[in-house]
Amino acid sequence: MNPEKDFYAISITDAYGNEKNFADFKGNVLLIVNTASNCGFAKSAYPELAKLVESFGSRGLKVLLFPCNQFRNQEPNDIEAIKKSVARYSSDFILFDKVDVKGDNIHPVYAYLTKSKGGWFGSTIEWNFTKFLVNKKGEVVERYTPLKSVPHSLVEKLCSE
Repeated sequence: MNPEKDFYAISITDAYGNEKNFADFKGNVLLIVNTASNCGFAKSAYPELAKLVESFGSRGLKVLLFPCNQFRNQEPNDIEAIKKSVARYSSDFILFDKVDVKGDNIHPVYAYLTKSKGGWFGSTIEWNFTKFLVNKKGEVVERYTPLKSVPHSLVEKLCSE
């Protein structure tokens, strides 16, 4: 398996209906997060993510948000409402259409991420705001639970590579 080739071949629809390919993000450090507007973690997670993109966006960090309604239906909103909700925190987030992050309809990007970096409960994502840090080569460097912050020192190191 060639992680770079496999990762950059994945396509996804953004929040505006445009087809994107992960090859568009080649050479960037990516923080990929499954989100939910009504999750209790949203009020702390979004500002934390906004601070990261504010600090490292000019150095190549892209924060990619993937709304998901698989955990207690905490993202029942349509994409227009999600766009408004997310924009309150940062206009620099890259927002995608809703996806499944587990189960039979798991999106290929989440199949890749979870296969590359398992978590506390194996490869399955157990809740909203699970974060994956991906280096400029498309390799998953780390996976963070919703309660774990992404270390700025690691993001800085990856942006410098």
